[in-house]
Amino acid sequence: MAPFVSKATQTIPIVFVMSADPLQLGLVASVARPGGNTTGFTFLQDELASKRLQLLKEVAPRISRVAFLSNPDHPDNELRVAQRAATALGLQLQPIDMRGPGDLNGALQAITQASVDALYVVASRQTVASLPRIVNFATKNELPLAGGWGAWAQAGGLLSYGPNVGEIVRNSASYLDKIFKGAKPGDLPVQQPTRFELLINLRSARALGLSIPESFLLRADKVIE
Repeated sequence: MAPFVSKATQTIPIVFVMSADPLQLGLVASVARPGGNTTGFTFLQDELASKRLQLLKEVAPRISRVAFLSNPDHPDNELRVAQRAATALGLQLQPIDMRGPGDLNGALQAITQASVDALYVVASRQTVASLPRIVNFATKNELPLAGGWGAWAQAGGLLSYGPNVGEIVRNSASYLDKIFKGAKPGDLPVQQPTRFELLINLRSARALGLSIPESFLLRADKVIE
């Protein structure tokens, strides 16, 4: 939505909250000094991809082939980071494209045909819109699922690791307040998450026959019983 709004006006202040890279989208000149009339908050942290794969391998050590479900048109570098991490962990990553909800059936069929034993979902507007079906598919096919933020684990995925989306959305109000008080959007740096939450779903773990180490549970920010 933000790219379309930014093309419509060069004067009205815009504060975005998104999962994409605002630099790749051309919304800002730089993260530190956006310039123009647009700034905001992004959930994106590409380097979290390696951490999510590490966590997935830790709780499901027997996995070897992981489906990587993402929108290839989504402006991020998560696949590249995940591929490097997968090599280091001895995992084979199988990219599966999903550009929109209309691609979901084909994507799920491709995952089945790929004979994977785990599923990594890149959270974007397209995948989140299909979250219940993706989680149900993973559950039915006994695939440990790792997602980008809490909603995936809360919906029944095995784990999630990422920013607290609700907290970021609430924090975005501070920029609106500053702009109403006279600040220029172009002078307000784009904010990226600095605190990340680990959620583990024990119900899903039990259904998958996984025993989660106590040390892992102690590190989790939330354990879903």
